[in-house]
Amino acid sequence: MKKTFLTLSIISLLFSACEEDKDPFLINTNGIGSITKETKIRQLDSIFENDSLVKIPEEANRMSNMEQFEIYEKGGQKLLLITPQKSKDPEARINNVQVFDERYKTENGLTINSTFKEVKEKYTISSIVNTMRSIVISLEGTDVYITIDKEVLPDAIKYQFGSEVKATDIPDDAKIKFFMIGWESNE
Repeated sequence: MKKTFLTLSIISLLFSACEEDKDPFLINTNGIGSITKETKIRQLDSIFENDSLVKIPEEANRMSNMEQFEIYEKGGQKLLLITPQKSKDPEARINNVQVFDERYKTENGLTINSTFKEVKEKYTISSIVNTMRSIVISLEGTDVYITIDKEVLPDAIKYQFGSEVKATDIPDDAKIKFFMIGWESNE
């Protein structure tokens, strides 16, 4: 009986140690830090209990017609911007997360401070979409997408909204403008 209790205690200790080692800044296929595809808006308070959570009501949001939530470290560093799948619904899941802090990184080491060269070296690009002011690049096998300012493109395509942009058109030293994680709505 004592051996069984001792074995269970050791296993329990190992499991709790593994949970403590979880990187709060890791972006992987399951989520970003402690946030997963299944996280509900009402859970943000407890997930970020040591940080500041600021709700931006949809009426005050010029960039979106949805309410959003900014996450700040206690020292004032902006970490994330979270957009739910539905406004004003605490049971809604997260639609997308914008990363602001360079400590957040993918399993392959991609961060907000990475260059396009690093993106190409670490991931396969699944699509490049040419928008009005940016190009949106989706990474195969991930929920990550990034944007790069069109100002870095050659003049021949810089001002061509909607025209095809190839990876070879983007300079290696191009900086990431926005670093995002997006999840399809499953509701």
